[in-house]
Amino acid sequence: MSRTSSRTTPRTTPRTTQIFCASTLYGAVTLAAAIDSDLFEEAERRVLLVFNNTATPETSTPLDEMPGFGPLRDHFDEVLSWNEAIRPFHPGSWTPRPDDVPLFERYLRLLWGLGDDRVELVLESIQVAPALTVAQLFTGAPVDVYADGLMSYGPTRNKLDPLVGTRVRRLLHLDLIPGLTPTLLTEFDVPPVVVPTSAFLKAMGELTASVEELPRLPDDSALLLGQYLSALGILTPEEEEELHVRMLKGAVAKGHRTVVFKPHPSAPGRFSRALEAEAEKLGVDLTVLDSPVLAEVLFEKARPALVVGCFSTALFTASALYDLPVARIGTELLLERLTPYQNSNRVPVVLADAVLPDLEGRKGEEVLPADTLNALVTALSFTMQAQIYPPLRPAAERYLSRHLGPRTRRYFRKRRLTSLGLPGGIPERLAFLPHNATARRMVRRARALKKAVRK
Repeated sequence: MSRTSSRTTPRTTPRTTQIFCASTLYGAVTLAAAIDSDLFEEAERRVLLVFNNTATPETSTPLDEMPGFGPLRDHFDEVLSWNEAIRPFHPGSWTPRPDDVPLFERYLRLLWGLGDDRVELVLESIQVAPALTVAQLFTGAPVDVYADGLMSYGPTRNKLDPLVGTRVRRLLHLDLIPGLTPTLLTEFDVPPVVVPTSAFLKAMGELTASVEELPRLPDDSALLLGQYLSALGILTPEEEEELHVRMLKGAVAKGHRTVVFKPHPSAPGRFSRALEAEAEKLGVDLTVLDSPVLAEVLFEKARPALVVGCFSTALFTASALYDLPVARIGTELLLERLTPYQNSNRVPVVLADAVLPDLEGRKGEEVLPADTLNALVTALSFTMQAQIYPPLRPAAERYLSRHLGPRTRRYFRKRRLTSLGLPGGIPERLAFLPHNATARRMVRRARALKKAVRK
């Protein structure tokens, strides 16, 4: 049943409007679960502001028109579109000039009927547009951030303006890796708050029940999750096709004769054709699922016997929230390809590599001890964003001194460790040099001279 914001008594204080921003169904389900768990105080008006961040929003389905959105709509008084508000600009690239911020805030308040309302914001991916843009436009609004995936376990990807960062009150996240504490926004002492699993499963169950057009899936099949990594420039299309084939072969090697492949919605059709050819060669019953539904819907509709992927958040959802067997593949290659080192996908890939079992069961690929994960992520966070998290240096040094070895070395690049003066970067007898300011200046000058000579 939809909420109502009608009041019969005269208003003596400004009305509170909460604006919840989402770009994915998964994020919208997380918001619905947080609302159902009373993690937000009551407000006179709750608005869902939908972002469509795809490369060509005009040709893709917006969040509020996707299958299963109906039950989520009931958590809000109104659904608005950010794309419509800033048309013809793209949400991922448009930001107003600083001098124009007051003008655009007045424009949005008029467009959305906010008047003099006290606005509270609930945002995802606050480090970048469009969430950052919304936070900058409503300059005085308190902010809650929620995690749409695994990136919240890693560091804030960009140095956030204190005028935004100091307004963040909480980081809401699902407990996808029990015992692991998010690093995101800890530079502003933002406390993490877990969204109860039971509430998430309830909201996802309601979404699943409303999805009508879903083909019947074979019982006890292996589910392969595509991510379209070539679109991110991490793999070539040919390498990604080969990765899918490895997924299929790995599942077959574990005894699965029925396999379901869920491609990324934007992936080219030839990915499926390559798998179909391999499945025919192996004598495997392959179903390619073309419906644009969440993987979690499949977990609800037909519990797969195995879920296989690279570093998809759905792997962790399957394992932690649905208690399904999972396996990862391809993470080692991705860790070699991710550039720059600060790439925000690094922590999710490392977590998949460290926490999930290897599909191919290779020697030396054992899951890392759970009690070392927080220290691992701390070390990664410092090496990725040392300027944002300088207090993490001692913890990073301890972890690298004790745990850097054949199993974990792929997570850290030697050149990066060297530039930061960390264990594992340079021979021990020269370890004192990076801590010497004069030595660091000489190295920088030498590098600059080397580049100048090349030119």
